[in-house]
Amino acid sequence: MAYRAVFFDFDYTLGDATDCIVLGFETAFARMGLPRPGREAVRATIGMTLENAFTRLTGETDPARQALFRSLYVAVANPIQVEGTRLFPGAAELLDWLHARGILAAIVSTKRRTVIEQVLARQGLADRVAFCIGGGDVARYKPAPDAALLALEKAGCAPSGALFAGDTVIDAETAQRAGIDFAAVLNGTTPAEAFAGWPTVCIAPDLDALGAFLARTC
Repeated sequence: MAYRAVFFDFDYTLGDATDCIVLGFETAFARMGLPRPGREAVRATIGMTLENAFTRLTGETDPARQALFRSLYVAVANPIQVEGTRLFPGAAELLDWLHARGILAAIVSTKRRTVIEQVLARQGLADRVAFCIGGGDVARYKPAPDAALLALEKAGCAPSGALFAGDTVIDAETAQRAGIDFAAVLNGTTPAEAFAGWPTVCIAPDLDALGAFLARTC
């Protein structure tokens, strides 16, 4: 399969904003009178919507509390993520490689699109990514297929010509529901065995390994 497009999740696939995200959770929880969440507990929620992450960590399901958490978190975390996000080794090189070969690269994430776009611009990679689809750009978040289907539409690509690369089973389900091949990237907290029940064309320990797979495939 010669892929025409590669859609990337962002957090723990291409980029790492752990410190910013943890600070956002800690500050929001403190202002809401909640116990401080552990760093590893927060890391395990990255890739979820903020509402689902809040509920997972607190057990609270009240939409008003979820909305309050989101507003407090965003006020702290979003402004610092542009400077505080680092790219994983091999991210820039992989985007360069795709660009040089005319293979479209795009971001499909639950993170706000404007934050991702600013991070890419700061890293000098804005022209390597055709577009970003983030939280708020579709009615339903991943694992609903809406964002992936919108990416196919924007790329002018059939599902058979695209690859979705992500670090969680949420991404794997998104790809499956959109009919897109999936490659797992083990930069995050999800171990390889978690993907055993999902169709994958590649389980890459890092972005260099994903690049090697694409070099063989494309």
